[in-house]
Amino acid sequence: MSALALSIPRPSARAEDSIAYKYENYREEDNRISVITQTGSADQDVGAYGHLRLTGTIDAVAGATPTGRPAPPGSDQVVLTEIHTRRKAWSGDFSEQYKNVNVDAGFAESRESDYVSLGWSVNTLVDFNEKNTTLRAGLAGTNDRVEVFFEPAYLPKHTNDAIIGITQVLDPLTFVTVNLSAGESSGYLAEPHKFVEKAIEVIQNIFLEESFGENSPNRRGRESLYLAVNHAFPKVRGALEASYRIYSDTYGITASTLEAAWIQHVGGKLILEPSVRLYRQTAARFYYYNLDSTTIIPIHVPQGSGPYYTSDFRLSAEDSASVGLKATWRASEHFSFDAAYERYALRGRDGVTPQSAYPTAGISTLGVRFIW
Repeated sequence: MSALALSIPRPSARAEDSIAYKYENYREEDNRISVITQTGSADQDVGAYGHLRLTGTIDAVAGATPTGRPAPPGSDQVVLTEIHTRRKAWSGDFSEQYKNVNVDAGFAESRESDYVSLGWSVNTLVDFNEKNTTLRAGLAGTNDRVEVFFEPAYLPKHTNDAIIGITQVLDPLTFVTVNLSAGESSGYLAEPHKFVEKAIEVIQNIFLEESFGENSPNRRGRESLYLAVNHAFPKVRGALEASYRIYSDTYGITASTLEAAWIQHVGGKLILEPSVRLYRQTAARFYYYNLDSTTIIPIHVPQGSGPYYTSDFRLSAEDSASVGLKATWRASEHFSFDAAYERYALRGRDGVTPQSAYPTAGISTLGVRFIW
């Protein structure tokens, strides 16, 4: 079974005692959004069978992003607005092994100027069949507060999710994973800084373009199926990880994601991981580039009830592709370093929304870890 160490390890109750720091720079082209993320984490075994993990994150977000308003006449550049925000988050989880059962409980908090999120999770792993089969079951939820421009107070948003799955070892070199998840969000689900536009007739045959805050349903159900296979190739000291995920929700979006990565050991200290990811989604049933060609009469104060409309490009029909390379160097028994770069491109495919709405980005990551 030792060859499995070359592929993604199956869920484990224990991890190496360590502290780690990671720096990530997400940068879109054309002076669009950039996000600098700094994360620190600590892992520590507690007692004979417990493990504690604490993580802290700071995000700094700046740059231009589409508002949802369409491009001016004669232009294909959608309207952008500058944003600047800072997010601070922390999370902690504690796991305990009880014979062949592992129980993990976690809590997380995230705060930015107009959004506060509190989250929790409980996950269990059950090993049997001489640890060749692992069953997974978990529950998670968040209680969020969103600041919006039309209310003097924060509005609530809640999510609840569940997952059940199985990981099965097929042979000493191969295992497969199947996960089924479902969830629901409720409350204020619109994006408070996104708008839609419609020409309103103010006098007979005289129209004025007017912007309205988007209005999304106040409930969103979702489900997904995840399939993965991991196979080691000992002769070349490599392993293949491949996965496929299909997703659907009550907004009318269906999406599929195909991912593959190769893990290559080079010498005794270096691991190289090239990867590729392909994604496609359909549009939400209430996505419109603008409302001029519809009979929808928008409202100035979104209420979560119909009519529904959004011009957020993230809910349009779109494809994305990314390729990346990660290098991990185990410098010594106690130190490891990693660096990664990923190229990401998003493209619309409805034939209406200008491509200027969709970003292309580079993602650079550097990390260091001290193990004891």
